[in-house]
Amino acid sequence: MLVKEVMTKEPVVATTGMPLRDAVALLRKNHIGGLPVMEGDELAGMLTESDIIAQLETGRISDDLWLPSPLEVIEIPVREYFNWEKTKHALRNIGDIPVKKVMTHRVVTATEDMDIEAAASLMLKEGITRLPVVRGKKLVGIIARADIVQGVGMSYDNKNNGDTA
Repeated sequence: MLVKEVMTKEPVVATTGMPLRDAVALLRKNHIGGLPVMEGDELAGMLTESDIIAQLETGRISDDLWLPSPLEVIEIPVREYFNWEKTKHALRNIGDIPVKKVMTHRVVTATEDMDIEAAASLMLKEGITRLPVVRGKKLVGIIARADIVQGVGMSYDNKNNGDTA
């Protein structure tokens, strides 16, 4: 079975200049975990839930606090307060960041005529869950793990029903 048979045609996309809050709204509205990011008519990157979560990094407590001194007992709550303040600041300002500053720039893609097994293998090798599907430089679809599972199931059903499709 080929990618073009199970891919989502005309996928929801973000643009490089779009504020992150708008891209997150698209993810939520469409119940998806990633968006191809376009600059004009060209695929410029991918924005995933992992890219967004990475923006919330706020630091961590020192590893050397295993036996706290009296001063460190006081220091821990102070550090936690500052970490919480950093987190609140990150949450407040993350929506203003343009998508191009958060997206993954190296995009792994599939083609329409690729076998779904090859697409699945590529996803596993790259540690990703979706592939934009391109024809030349033009985005024509997206294929996710669920599409591959559906394709395998359809292929199995066709074989059991005697179909040769």
